[in-house]
Amino acid sequence: MSDQEIDKGRRQFLITLSSIMGTVGLGFAAVPFLSAWAPSAKTQAAGAPVEVDVSKIPVGGMTVVQWRGKPVWIIHRDSDMLKTLTEQNDKLRDPECKVDQQPEYVEIPDRSIKPEFMVLIGICTHLGCSPTFRPKAGSVDPSWLGGFYCPCHGSKFDFSGRVFRGVPAPINLAVPPYRYLSDNIIQIGVNSKKS
Repeated sequence: MSDQEIDKGRRQFLITLSSIMGTVGLGFAAVPFLSAWAPSAKTQAAGAPVEVDVSKIPVGGMTVVQWRGKPVWIIHRDSDMLKTLTEQNDKLRDPECKVDQQPEYVEIPDRSIKPEFMVLIGICTHLGCSPTFRPKAGSVDPSWLGGFYCPCHGSKFDFSGRVFRGVPAPINLAVPPYRYLSDNIIQIGVNSKKS
């Protein structure tokens, strides 16, 4: 067969058809590859705000929820717990919360929007352990008025998560962003509007 007998129209048709099929095949191959980059539903949910009905927490009690893979404590403080917040300032490392571990809209010394409900990230600022809730006076030492105690290395925090002097934890427990959606519903993960 000589060069003069080649059907140039057929050749162009086959080249065009091959190009189209290659492009379609590349598209089918790219879809699973690109969708693998998208975060899974579980990952998206892990970073999503969390809503909690605080009316179900008994006075003096605590509940724990997960937000972004971290334990978040919500404590329903009673009047005795709130009274201790001003009685121990001389024993605290940062009683005025000058180290930025809380949103600007929370009040000091309560470190909360509403004094009776404390919201904290339950991770010790020393080595990332999870302190225990010790509300009973004297349960850690004779001068203990209650709060949070990290048994791993002995760090102590008051009922608003402020760290005591002389313990390994360098700073107060963190307060996550949160807001009230109603009188009883807190949404963790979204900042409150400053009043």
